[in-house]
Amino acid sequence: MRILLADDDDVFRQRLARALGERGHEVIQAATGKEALALTLAGAPEAALLDLKMPEMNGLEALRHMMLARPALAVVILTGYGSIPTAMEAVRLGALDYLIKPTDVDRILDVFLNLHDRGQAATPVDMALPSLEMVEWEYIQRVLVDCDHNISEAARMLGLHRRSLQRKLQKYPPPR
Repeated sequence: MRILLADDDDVFRQRLARALGERGHEVIQAATGKEALALTLAGAPEAALLDLKMPEMNGLEALRHMMLARPALAVVILTGYGSIPTAMEAVRLGALDYLIKPTDVDRILDVFLNLHDRGQAATPVDMALPSLEMVEWEYIQRVLVDCDHNISEAARMLGLHRRSLQRKLQKYPPPR
């Protein structure tokens, strides 16, 4: 399979390209979303693996343009900054999957090969949006991780009183 791999982390991209190559796939590399889009328009990759956060054009923008140009292209978004809203947007735009780094090369290939074996094309999926409470809960959790679970610092970043944040955290996460 001919796979386009777009990631701005040179070391990660080269390691992943080598691993895919060792499994018998031809890999085309790009360091930015614009470069990935240009390679997609110029060549004919069967699949694309896009990093979410890249300079010039992020993975979702590149995905949007790629799906307009080549609707049958199999695309997987790969990111170290996963969130439900971006995952839903990626799938809505036509991505087959949304994987969080680090992930196994075999997992990536399973997504592509299962699609290839079934002969299906990527189609946008209409998914329900998460509730406002769920988005708030996930955002608070992300800020907490960014603050190394320091409640006082997270409360300052969120513009909340420390006790208000503690009350929110004592509640169970809202149902999906």
